[in-house]
Amino acid sequence: MTILRYYKNLRIRYKLLYTYSAVFIITIIIGGIIMYSILRKTVEANIESELKNSVAGILNMVKTSVSVSIKNHLRAVAEKNLEIVEHIYNQYKKGEISEEEAKKRATGIILCQKIGTTGYIACVSSKGVLLIHPQKSFVGVDISSRAFVREMMRKKEGYIEYYWKNPGDDKPRPKAMYIIYFKPWDWIITVSSYRKEFNKLVNVDDFRKSVLAIKFGKTGYSYVADIHGNIIIHPKLQGVNILKDKSMPNQFFKTMIKKKNGKIVYSWKNPKEPMARKKLVFFNYIPEYEWIVASSSYMDEFYSPLDTIGNVIIFTLTASMFLVLPMSFFISSSITNPLNELISRMELAAAGDLSVRAHRKSLDEIGQLASYFNTFMDKLEAYNKSLRQEISERKQAQEALTASEEKYRSVMEATPDPIVVYDMNGRVLYINPAFSDVFGWTPDECMGKKMDRFVPEDTWEETKKGLKVIAAGKRLSSVETRRFTKDGRTIDVSISGAVYKGRNGTLAGSVIIHRDISEVKRLEKKIMDIGDRERQKIGADLHDDLCPHLIGIEGLTKVLKHKLEKKAPKESELLSEITMLIKEAIGKTRQLARGLCPVYLVDYGLESSLRELAVKTENLYDIKCEFQCTDSLPISDNTAATHIFHIAQEAVHNAIRHGKADHIIIHMSVADDRGMLKIIDNGIGLPEIIKSDGMGLRIMDFRAKMIKASLGMRRGETGGTIVEILFG
Repeated sequence: MTILRYYKNLRIRYKLLYTYSAVFIITIIIGGIIMYSILRKTVEANIESELKNSVAGILNMVKTSVSVSIKNHLRAVAEKNLEIVEHIYNQYKKGEISEEEAKKRATGIILCQKIGTTGYIACVSSKGVLLIHPQKSFVGVDISSRAFVREMMRKKEGYIEYYWKNPGDDKPRPKAMYIIYFKPWDWIITVSSYRKEFNKLVNVDDFRKSVLAIKFGKTGYSYVADIHGNIIIHPKLQGVNILKDKSMPNQFFKTMIKKKNGKIVYSWKNPKEPMARKKLVFFNYIPEYEWIVASSSYMDEFYSPLDTIGNVIIFTLTASMFLVLPMSFFISSSITNPLNELISRMELAAAGDLSVRAHRKSLDEIGQLASYFNTFMDKLEAYNKSLRQEISERKQAQEALTASEEKYRSVMEATPDPIVVYDMNGRVLYINPAFSDVFGWTPDECMGKKMDRFVPEDTWEETKKGLKVIAAGKRLSSVETRRFTKDGRTIDVSISGAVYKGRNGTLAGSVIIHRDISEVKRLEKKIMDIGDRERQKIGADLHDDLCPHLIGIEGLTKVLKHKLEKKAPKESELLSEITMLIKEAIGKTRQLARGLCPVYLVDYGLESSLRELAVKTENLYDIKCEFQCTDSLPISDNTAATHIFHIAQEAVHNAIRHGKADHIIIHMSVADDRGMLKIIDNGIGLPEIIKSDGMGLRIMDFRAKMIKASLGMRRGETGGTIVEILFG
């Protein structure tokens, strides 16, 4: 902390000097370290890759040479035995011996031969059955399940390498085999032995020159030795046993014998050199011949380019410092001198002299700063004059605003309707006393919180629509819905509201007015119930009083007609017209009675009334009106059935009057154990904005709520309107 405090209090020129120097030195050092590290890793990776590749190449070279020697040897033995078998077979063909004697002689010759120490010759049929084997217990055994036998059966001639584990062995050992086929007797002659037993067949001279030709740097080389310490291939030590020669260190070679493959670093001192040097060796093991293949070189020969790079970095750092110091002093002076002059001018301005100005001596940033200072002082002097005048005006406006706020607050507190003021995030800023009186919540319980708890769940959809309208800056006019009180009661309210703006003209919040219309809704329900009862009474009077009266008049006219047919035929024909008119009056009276009281007057309930509505509509308006009923749903509540019928009746009339439809479908079904009634038309469809102040729509919605049904209206996929009523 002391160093930081000291650095903060330094003059700018010293800050620039120390900062430039520190940044430059740190950058050079970090860059040098990174470059040195990357180069070192690259060199090490290239060295290791080169040594690994050389070891792998020598290993493959030795294995290839050995494989070729083994293959040629086994092939020669196999071909020789084939010649013997063919000779004996020809004796049989000439009749000199029998076929059984020929096979017996060939078998004896095959079994008396050994390949290496444990190798032997055997014969297998093309179906994988052993025909000849040194162990008689194996003869006749089917060995076709083994992978190398299946390869023998497929190839019949050629070289095969595989692994074989005898009962007494710890693990499988590599084995080599050459097969040749004698077709007359279906013999696959196999010559096999363990690869390790062919060590003596390897000719080191085949790859000696190739190994000695590999070089790394100035003195690096590759060599081959066995695990007993005998140097098989080496530029200088060939023929020496490093484990027995006491004049040279051999601990590194013991480590190589123990690890078998990998890399080690050890110290080695050549006879003519003053001290030992670090040496890196990569090595691998050929288990079949107990050979170790290695590639090595001195470490200092690998890293000599890195020492040169390090010296270049140090020289560059030293030379650069002699350039950075004078440049830092020059740059800092060109900055600090004009700044000191500007500071003195600012001290005068801070003391109250707003007429002071700076001298601009250059066009650089310092000159621009002086120009900005002068511009700032010009504006500051002008602002100082206008600020005094504005402060006086602001005091007057603040006093007027305070009086206005007090006036509007007193108006809202005196309003009998509940009022809530929200911010744009939906949190309460103010509630008037009427809100607490109607809903029960106090200002302390509401301020700064959202009022989600007093919105019923089933009204959220219409509430969200209203919020969108208000958020768009529009007025919300008289939307009827329901709200909870604090004690859990539900009351009907009419909501209206609008947004208000802040001083900068942006939307600041909203004012929502909740008018309690519970009594209005109760009176509406009572009026509707009275209307339904009066309509039912009128329908009943028409059906029970007027219809029988008209039927009686019809009977009297028929009697009068019968009496006048002989005495006054012309008057009798006039009575026939009167009788026909009375019949039409009876029919119209019945239709009017069923329209006023459809469910009560029809014994079969809602379904029959809807079917009759379809027929009546089709006849009256000369359009196509169908009634479809996929699931019958008896309704025992006549009040609910009456409301559903009148909703359907209003929907049909709206489709004809407003939708201009000429095809209407009244469809009744059951969905999720509830009744579903759809009125589908092919009219012009719903407008984009549905006016909710229409009496018909309001009555339909009110009837649906009366029986706790859900009412929905939407556009059809191909046009027209679909009205859905979900009830029950």
